[in-house]
Amino acid sequence: MQKKKTKNKTEQHLIFKYAFSLASCTVAGLETVSGLYGETLEIPCHNGATKEEDILITKWKYVKGIPGDLLVKQKNKNAVIMATDEYKDRVSMAANSSLLLSAAKLTDQRTFTCMVVAREDIMEYPINVMIYKSPEGLEISDQAEALEIGKLTKLGTCVAKDASPAANITWLKNNKPLVADGEGISIRTSVLLDPVTGLSTTASTLEYSAKKEDTDAQFTCSTQPTVGSELVSSPVTLTVTYSTENIVLQVIAQDPLEEGDNVTLKCVADGNPAPTNFNFHLQGEMVKVEDSNTYTIRNVSRETSGEYKCSLIDDPSMEASKDITVNYLDINLSPSGNIVEHVGEALDLTLKIDSSGESKVFWTKDNIMLDKEPEFAALTYSDSGSYECEVTMGLLSRKASFDLIVEGAPVIKQLSKQLSEDAQHKVLICEAEGSPKPAVSWSINGTLLDESPFINGKITHKIKVVPSANLTVSCTVSNEFGIDTRAINVSSCKYKVTVKSSSLSLLHNFSYSDYSLFLSDKTII
Repeated sequence: MQKKKTKNKTEQHLIFKYAFSLASCTVAGLETVSGLYGETLEIPCHNGATKEEDILITKWKYVKGIPGDLLVKQKNKNAVIMATDEYKDRVSMAANSSLLLSAAKLTDQRTFTCMVVAREDIMEYPINVMIYKSPEGLEISDQAEALEIGKLTKLGTCVAKDASPAANITWLKNNKPLVADGEGISIRTSVLLDPVTGLSTTASTLEYSAKKEDTDAQFTCSTQPTVGSELVSSPVTLTVTYSTENIVLQVIAQDPLEEGDNVTLKCVADGNPAPTNFNFHLQGEMVKVEDSNTYTIRNVSRETSGEYKCSLIDDPSMEASKDITVNYLDINLSPSGNIVEHVGEALDLTLKIDSSGESKVFWTKDNIMLDKEPEFAALTYSDSGSYECEVTMGLLSRKASFDLIVEGAPVIKQLSKQLSEDAQHKVLICEAEGSPKPAVSWSINGTLLDESPFINGKITHKIKVVPSANLTVSCTVSNEFGIDTRAINVSSCKYKVTVKSSSLSLLHNFSYSDYSLFLSDKTII
């Protein structure tokens, strides 16, 4: 019992000491706590420097010219709010003795002190409070309708509303910062302070002298708040206006441009906005075109070739020109079509070419390429066939053709004989030329072996014969223009045979007519 009384006397002594003698308390170093505007701020007390079981009284206060008490809490009791001003409904104490300050304001930027009465001492922990607020957003207003090259023009004003501290605004073009240079870039900044909330609104106005390459450029503004991530406005793209410096005449047509095609002239100027009224100069004639930059020439001819121009109606000295060439390729082959000529005669070919450029000529006969133009000083039957010439000039191509038939009396070129492979008959071959196709006949009955196709006036006729005696055979060819005959000597077919009997063997030459006695073992019975 004596110890308990002693303990109670000690606590009462410390409380008495707290109430009437604060001059001897120990003050800790000043710390700073940051909070966000409008949110609840937790201000720590002793950060564990004093054990909770040793704390008898915790008191929060602040200085506003004169000390202002906020709340106090005795051990094992609820905190009691002592504030009578704006903090009356905004303060509370956490379990760890931290001060909870709701709806933080800029006026809360001051020093709050936590005083702790412990068993052995009285400590004060002053905390400096800073309140930050990011801008509500970035917006570019008062935007210019267009920028003119070389002229300093107000592009727009970037506004960062209700921030603390006041926002620093940076202008960017295509995400690269712009810096005022006193010439092509001017930036003016102003800050407006709200007397009620203490929040700042920053306005930054950009004046910019555009260049041609600024067409389609994106302008933005940004700020980096003290707390939180960077804010960037929506991009702004402005039209850059400038006078025409260059003009080009374009020719729109299929390639190659031929007679009968249409060609469109297009005048392109680099001004912005682009001009829409032009003069088109068409071989001495001027045509005015408004609200368009094109003019179409229909059904062109070779006479359309020449120089064409276009110019600005507002500035005729600003003009461009272009040469137009209408490609043409005409050929005339004489003779052409179906041609019938007599063998031995001459045939003169004439190919006339009228073209707008250099041309090349190719000849084929029966779809086989020739290495040069055919010449017919004395026609032969082999000259017969289908001829075609192709003339090219770039991508243009023209063709002409004729079919040549060489006619004449037939002539036997060669009459020959040979022994068959089985050596049992003779083969007679008659080769002839002539046109129309000659008829072939022989002076001896034989078996037709083959007749070749009639090509280029040539025909080959083959028969087989088995002559029993030496004789002369004739081949005759004929058509409507004449006849030709040639003869050849053909010997009889004889065989060497071995004859067997019971008493002798002998060799005997005999004619094919005796072959009826010849048996498979070549023995005469």
